[in-house]
Amino acid sequence: MLVWLLLFPLAIPARAAAQILRAATFNVENFLETPSGTRRAKSAPAAAKVQESILAMRPDVLALQEIGSTNMLLKLQAGLKSAGLDLPFWEQVAGHDTNIHVCVLSRFPIVARQPHTNESFLIDGRRLSVSRGFAEVEIQVSPRYRFALIAAHLKSRLPSAVADEAEWRYEEAAALRSAIDARLERDPGEDLIVLGDFNDLKDSKPLRAILGRGATRLFDTCPAERNGDDDSSADGHEARRVTWTHYYGKDDDYSRIDYILLNNSMRRRWLSQETYVLASPNWGLASDHRPLVAAFAVPEP
Repeated sequence: MLVWLLLFPLAIPARAAAQILRAATFNVENFLETPSGTRRAKSAPAAAKVQESILAMRPDVLALQEIGSTNMLLKLQAGLKSAGLDLPFWEQVAGHDTNIHVCVLSRFPIVARQPHTNESFLIDGRRLSVSRGFAEVEIQVSPRYRFALIAAHLKSRLPSAVADEAEWRYEEAAALRSAIDARLERDPGEDLIVLGDFNDLKDSKPLRAILGRGATRLFDTCPAERNGDDDSSADGHEARRVTWTHYYGKDDDYSRIDYILLNNSMRRRWLSQETYVLASPNWGLASDHRPLVAAFAVPEP
């Protein structure tokens, strides 16, 4: 029986006693009960590998992308609980794409919800909508501590007959940034995590829009594999660590398109050594994405 309790004492000089909180994100690739259009149903071995991957990370809060029906979310939740990871609180956002959804599972109560399901924008005079919506929640870890989380799954990089996919994704990113700005304007000092599958690279126009600028610019945790690499750089370059999160078979392409971003307040709680991309044997059986997790030192109850 796997142990689901994730809170360990942590000695931090000149700080109050703290516990570790883990937040993860995972695009589980067509976690569907039945086929829908070009999307196939999730096989039993693939679903089992998804569950195994989540259990390996042991998150307290988990953002999921490409969950099908509510029934499939609850099946996954029940399977995790039977294996020792109880995440009893959940949120599912129903956007304009009714096949797949953005979801959140949490060990701690979700005490506020503001689902974003109707954001829209114009491209070449045509009004389009954010396909999967955004899940915006507040999570009460203890009577002394809560934080906010926004999870998203932006337009894929596959071409669309409706509009240019890159412009569509940028407009979704701009809508996501508007939600972030509105939240930080209401409470500039709150702790905020923004995470999910943003379907673009770190220096792309959509990512720059999400990150923002100035005092409210978000910080990219950039998780990497725990494979023995350190943060050593070479010839002035950034550390060459293994950070890819997605495999695109058609082009044999490995890229980082899944992110865990933090505002300045949450960054102060961030534990870099406990933040990573999960690397496991046969990872691709679960999904074309690899999950990533970040850890934080938060106040004890």
